[in-house]
Amino acid sequence: PHDAEIRKDVQTYYGQVLKKSADLQTNACVTTARPVPKHIREALQNVHEEVALRYYGCGLVIPEHLENCWILDLGSGGGRDCYVLSQLVGEKGHVTGIDMTKGQVEVAEKYLDYHMEKYGFQASNVTFIHGYIEKLGEAGIKNESYDIVVSNCVINLVPDKQQVLQEAYRVLKHGGELYFSDVYMSLELPEEIRTHKVLWGECLGGALYWKELAILAQKIGFCPPRLVTANLITIQNKELERVIGDCRFVSATFRLFKCSKTGPTKRCQVIYNGGITGHEKELMFDANFTFKEGEIVEVDEETAAILKNSRFAQDFLIRPIGEKLPISGGCSALELKDIITDPFKLAEESDSMKSRCVPDAAGGCCGTKKSC
Repeated sequence: PHDAEIRKDVQTYYGQVLKKSADLQTNACVTTARPVPKHIREALQNVHEEVALRYYGCGLVIPEHLENCWILDLGSGGGRDCYVLSQLVGEKGHVTGIDMTKGQVEVAEKYLDYHMEKYGFQASNVTFIHGYIEKLGEAGIKNESYDIVVSNCVINLVPDKQQVLQEAYRVLKHGGELYFSDVYMSLELPEEIRTHKVLWGECLGGALYWKELAILAQKIGFCPPRLVTANLITIQNKELERVIGDCRFVSATFRLFKCSKTGPTKRCQVIYNGGITGHEKELMFDANFTFKEGEIVEVDEETAAILKNSRFAQDFLIRPIGEKLPISGGCSALELKDIITDPFKLAEESDSMKSRCVPDAAGGCCGTKKSC
């Protein structure tokens, strides 16, 4: 009954209370992100205005190497991310969006033909489903049917987060990944604060304590979470600030890979071959690893296993430490560094760097404010 009540409140909030991004009462998702590649900026500009106005995400859930992929968007809302992804996977790929708020699904479906014609596709490669992201089986989504699952500031809205992650794992192919942005809290909050209707609707009340993600991922079978980006959230609503007290919040993007346990068991040296669309010369894989074309990089066994067993396998040369790698230049190997897993630490480092640097011309995710 408690979960059903929360679900009803969320449906009301996103179906009736919120009509556009500007209706939000906190700036939980008005965050900047790392520079956005040109091909994604162009794809964002092709999305219909009404769909863009109904965007309530907290990050950019557009991973790399998407050509011909089958992608599932959990909590697809008005469809903005689905329509961006549909351009990038191409006509041979497919994007499915699922959302529990009927009004949001109706907005998304209204523009299927518009976007198909805009992209010059012979047929639409997008499908929208009215359903629950923790009950994908009821929506007819089969085991191991998707290459990538994405989600943008939605998992926090679901009481049973383990079930959402379990379902994502089930529908992913081996080597697939869950690439998602969400809100995390610095400490556990009391139940009366967590169930505050506005806090929940604004993506704060249902936020996961950040250390819980790794525990849930391991329990389900994912490789350890890989932190991509993180931004501190400031609550500018005085009443809500009083309610949450000393708790801090961060919006963060993680990638969770469904990899087999068979793979490199030792540290490896890898070379990025280059050529991924939008990342031809440099691939920012996560907060810890950036791969430049032709450069040798030393990686831990977990990273090596992910690169070898995922859709990125063809983009890298991977060899155990000590085995000679062919290189076309005088690039030396980078030393293995400490891995950052704490989104609050990364966000603080990012803020520190921003204060010392001139902002990138690309600005935020799409050159505008983003909303949760």
